[in-house]
Amino acid sequence: MFLSTERPQHEGLEARIADAVAPTIEHMGYELVRVQVSGKERPVVQIMADRADGTPFRVEDCEAISHAVGAVLDVEDPIKGEWSLEVSSAGIDRPLTRTKDWVNYAGHLATMELMIPQDGRRRFRGTILGADAETARMRLDEGTDIAVPRSNIRRAKLVLTDALIEATAAASGLPDQDLPDEDADAGDPAPEAPKPARRN
Repeated sequence: MFLSTERPQHEGLEARIADAVAPTIEHMGYELVRVQVSGKERPVVQIMADRADGTPFRVEDCEAISHAVGAVLDVEDPIKGEWSLEVSSAGIDRPLTRTKDWVNYAGHLATMELMIPQDGRRRFRGTILGADAETARMRLDEGTDIAVPRSNIRRAKLVLTDALIEATAAASGLPDQDLPDEDADAGDPAPEAPKPARRN
């Protein structure tokens, strides 16, 4: 079913990296959530992933992905010069990069930024209504429903709320206190130590 195998859409260098590492990650039992490259002098390649079986993402998962992805990227060599690698889970207030993210978190609060304004706006906040391969739907805080082409979404992510924390705890089988509270910065989980790429 496409919901379980769909890969996030990327462009440019991030797309090349995603295409290179996704098969390896999937073979290991993970799903690629996002690739992000930041920095110019020594770029950082950030890989965000989930466990395909839905169980909580652990430090050991970061280490396994880091070793495997590092080896792939050393061969593919998408970035010239020195770079580093960071691997992390998607976190509770995760980015919404795939159809399954929009479907699984329907009813929760999210923010969305568009590449091209719609109705005179680029930024929206509201409750997720769902999505398909082409369109994402949201009920805005002011009560208006909006449908946005997925291809026009620059970034979208969940908003950390008590309801989201409780739902995440229930889904993972963890007590609420094992998850960060609403004041915690759960959107950027602590990554593994960067892995420098060795170049000749």
